[in-house]
Amino acid sequence: MRDSARVAATIELLETCIASWGSKSPLPADIAMHHYFKQRRFMGSKDRGNVAELIYFIIRNYGLLNWWCEENNQSGARALTIGALVLQKHYTLADLYEAMDGDKFSAARLSQGEINFAKAIAGKPLIHRDMPDHVRYNFPEWMLGELKTSLGPEWKKEMAALSEEATVDLRTNTLLTTREALLDALKKEKYDAEPTTLSPLGVRLKKRSPVFTSETFKKGWFEMQDEGSQLVSLLLPVKPGDKVIDFCAGAGGKTLALAAQMKNKGRILAWDTSKRRLEQMRPRLSRAKVDNVQLHVITSEHDAFIKRHKDSADGVLVDAPCSGCGTWRRNPDLKWRFGPKDLQDIQAIQQRVLDSAARLVKKNGHLLYITCSLLQSENESQIEQFVKDHEKFRVVSAEKIWSNLPQQTVKQGSSFRLTPHQDGTDGFFASLLQRCE
Repeated sequence: MRDSARVAATIELLETCIASWGSKSPLPADIAMHHYFKQRRFMGSKDRGNVAELIYFIIRNYGLLNWWCEENNQSGARALTIGALVLQKHYTLADLYEAMDGDKFSAARLSQGEINFAKAIAGKPLIHRDMPDHVRYNFPEWMLGELKTSLGPEWKKEMAALSEEATVDLRTNTLLTTREALLDALKKEKYDAEPTTLSPLGVRLKKRSPVFTSETFKKGWFEMQDEGSQLVSLLLPVKPGDKVIDFCAGAGGKTLALAAQMKNKGRILAWDTSKRRLEQMRPRLSRAKVDNVQLHVITSEHDAFIKRHKDSADGVLVDAPCSGCGTWRRNPDLKWRFGPKDLQDIQAIQQRVLDSAARLVKKNGHLLYITCSLLQSENESQIEQFVKDHEKFRVVSAEKIWSNLPQQTVKQGSSFRLTPHQDGTDGFFASLLQRCE
């Protein structure tokens, strides 16, 4: 494809993404991209990579690029793309004329306003001294107050880290191999990998590679899982033979981690309201040689099926629906498709899920609450309210939990928090509660 065709595809795909953000069912950028490329199989891998790279740059820097557009009375996907081409790829006006020439497979010719915009920003840095904080650190203005409160003095460093590209982390499937053996096998396949510093199970790729085509993946030796997600999965004190319920199992990342902890013995009940997400778990379970997991679709946190398992679980994991702001470096579009009303709705869901999950825990059993959020209102505040409403539960200190794990670090009072700047992981919060009646 000519450069002009790739630019046209970028604009078309970006328009789809932005339109989706304002809809009732916003579509994640990676899903929108998958659908777009699937419908255009004529695009080669190099072309798809070029378009994807530019799209993710624009989404990752949407706040910055949009500020430049607004300063110059421009808006929309075309303006954002022009801004990215000039500010990041250093296109000249001549380059833009060639890339947007109005031919059959090209974007429409530049308007006079777009020409003036390109001239105005030529040679300028992406970050300007006049940008307000929420623009400079690239997140929605409505979240400024809560992020500053939740993250404290380091909030600017954390926001900068959330704008960086996420690492590629793998969790060793200890049912089939060891981390050392996995590292050796990856090295033989020419993957540049190293052990993670915090998770005793993790492997980090030093550069992005098509690891799903590796023989180690086909043999089920690893699952892709952020180091932070690996760590919080380890906090539920389960053992072989236990009955464990993964209340919001999704596609099964933490379910698989629990199965390995339990050495594939005992029983894990994996529940979710989405049949599609649960079905995605089946091939993962098969590849990992896990056979102690039972899948069940629930209609909601009030499903009558849940009552059948009251007071019966040794451990319940609640990987709660949340704002996901701890994963912004991995899902940069999420910040632009999640609003204040969404946060209110998700907080109410979190409370209901915790209340329902608490019924399942037997005496002396444990309930682990996890979010990939950095906001106190989704984390500490939810646990404080839960303990007030459920006098049979007490919080187990993070120091006590972590001392039982193979590697000691990141101790933070009664809760467990991980952040991109401090820990080099996605942002996570976890609180372990024990039923003590």
